[in-house]
Amino acid sequence: MQLGTLFIASHVLSSGSVRETARQLSMAASTVSAAIRGLETELAIKLTERGSGELVVLLASGKVRDGLQPIVRSVEQLSEWIGNADSSPARIAVKIATMERFLEVADQGSINRAARRLKLGQPQLSLQIATLEKLIGHQLFARQAQGSTLTDEGQRVYAMFSTVVQAWNDLKSQADERYQRSARALRIGSIIPTGSESWVARCLGALVSQWNASRSKNAISLVLMTADDLREALKSGRIDVAILDSVFGLERFQHRELLQTDMVMIAPQASRDTTVRALVENHPICTPSSRTGLGHAVMALSHERAVNRRFRNQDITAADSLPVIVDLVANHGYISFLGRVSALPIADKVRLVELDTHVPMPYYVAFNHRKAAADASAMIIEAVAAIVGVPVAPAEMLA
Repeated sequence: MQLGTLFIASHVLSSGSVRETARQLSMAASTVSAAIRGLETELAIKLTERGSGELVVLLASGKVRDGLQPIVRSVEQLSEWIGNADSSPARIAVKIATMERFLEVADQGSINRAARRLKLGQPQLSLQIATLEKLIGHQLFARQAQGSTLTDEGQRVYAMFSTVVQAWNDLKSQADERYQRSARALRIGSIIPTGSESWVARCLGALVSQWNASRSKNAISLVLMTADDLREALKSGRIDVAILDSVFGLERFQHRELLQTDMVMIAPQASRDTTVRALVENHPICTPSSRTGLGHAVMALSHERAVNRRFRNQDITAADSLPVIVDLVANHGYISFLGRVSALPIADKVRLVELDTHVPMPYYVAFNHRKAAADASAMIIEAVAAIVGVPVAPAEMLA
């Protein structure tokens, strides 16, 4: 990492905007974006996410922003001291590694001794120090027969660089701790439950309780996503286990059916229509996207056969959040479709309407090669069986 890159990234975290940072620093937005991405890679933490065409700063960035402040102040001091047209803080191209090597030479009092400790060639290290002196515009070491000692300017740079390296090492050590925790953690992703009373939420609660009681050496990390996101996260290795309603595209992963239910319509409790056709004609519809198992099953109902629909322009066909769908039905006059096992716990909020066509709705657990993932999947299958009363898959099926 370079000082200028850290300065740019810190500016993004403070301003909350790539465009604003690019404007204030008179830089290309692509350069600013590359700086924040580079910092995320180095620290192994996501600091921003893209929303509406702009990067949005996440809450986790606060500690990193604070940790960068000593570096930012040192970069500004160095820029002011150098004082030429090419020395703006955002453009100082001194690498952290170069600063560490400068500090080693100063501590050892000899380029030769420092080169041996750093396992570098003496000419290579001498060239790096000379390049640093040229960039800063001051001689940093007085070369003597017995070694190299810091000049007054070198002592000033030593104080700045020590502050930068210490702050950077503190940030990196936190990143190493995060990586170690992540490596030990079992990451489980699930479709978003309809509520705390749903089978998904109860299954995850039972899993966490049983997993912790077993004193597993792997901590559990839970995340809720749409089914489409779960498939991509499992493929990319961001999660180890997924509870979802479709295993399309997951052929290389082990997966087991958790349960199979049938689909029902959910409608507002105050609605007076008694048939599926009438409800479809007289209410706007909200469903998940067709990339999900639920959304794909809804497509099979061919609800567009109701040609006299009055609310087609209000339909939502990518509401990939079940709590939002339930709220739209319960409080805003929409209709939707759910698996019966997901609809029954919310029967006090919505009206359940039987379909005139049987549409099966399966749910699955898919997992990668880790033994801990297979163990967790077995617990998930047992938890679901206890909650909704489905047969448990034989243990050998998960091997």
